[in-house]
Amino acid sequence: MTVHEDHPTLPEQSFRTLRGRRWSFLDFGRPAPYPPADERPVILALHGHFGRGRIFAPLAAALADRYRVIAPDQRAHGLSQSGGELTPGAYVADAAAFLRALELPPVAVLGHSMGGAIGYLLAERHPELVAALVVADMTVRNHAPEVQPVLDVSGWPRRTATREELRADIEARGIPDASYFLHSAHRFEDGWGLLFDPDDMMASQDALTGDFSASWCASGQPALLLRGGGSFILTPETAGWMTRERPNTELVELPGCGHWLHDDAPDAFAEAVGSYLDRVLDGPGSDRFEP
Repeated sequence: MTVHEDHPTLPEQSFRTLRGRRWSFLDFGRPAPYPPADERPVILALHGHFGRGRIFAPLAAALADRYRVIAPDQRAHGLSQSGGELTPGAYVADAAAFLRALELPPVAVLGHSMGGAIGYLLAERHPELVAALVVADMTVRNHAPEVQPVLDVSGWPRRTATREELRADIEARGIPDASYFLHSAHRFEDGWGLLFDPDDMMASQDALTGDFSASWCASGQPALLLRGGGSFILTPETAGWMTRERPNTELVELPGCGHWLHDDAPDAFAEAVGSYLDRVLDGPGSDRFEP
């Protein structure tokens, strides 16, 4: 996995209070030298477990001339407030409240892994908010023996002296490359740690275990399903089923990628997302899709 650090400077972190909690998000809607943010369709980008909004910085840079990417830190991740329920329903309610607070027209929702599940559940439960859907390497059969839906992080380090030690400690626990998890590395007063609580992540993963096939098939927005060729989450068989059973759904596989395809092949990932949305959206504020 390659993490590209040469993306433009991140925008200033923004914060809002929604549903009685403090939320952090990045709005990549920089106006210059691009069209003003309100002239570009919005992509709401939802990260997966252990992630944070900033993982979408390369995507936002690649699509900046045509799309405004807004990437929140979901509850218990990044700089957003921790604690509370960690169920799929809570995450979906958060995303809906966030979109309504920003008073945006229907947006394209892109979600990776857990964020993909929240995306298709949002499309089902709040179709008026979602114009198009991009699901990046997430299954609807999130249970054994199809997949191993829970990564045991219960014994992961709380603090280390350096960032390098944090990486080494994670990789010593059977993770071949900790780069994705280090998006959430942070220097605290007492050392380096991660911006998520391992116990929260165990609870959140457990709550997302199950079969979501009915919810996947219950929405009709244009949808792109992206699969990493080496994915351990989305099998070829399930990806084919998801494409056949849900109308208005296309499948694109990115060869040579694993589960974290936005890190493994950022250019190909951005091209797939951008070219698809260019085809299915008619432009800023499009009301093409009728929920």
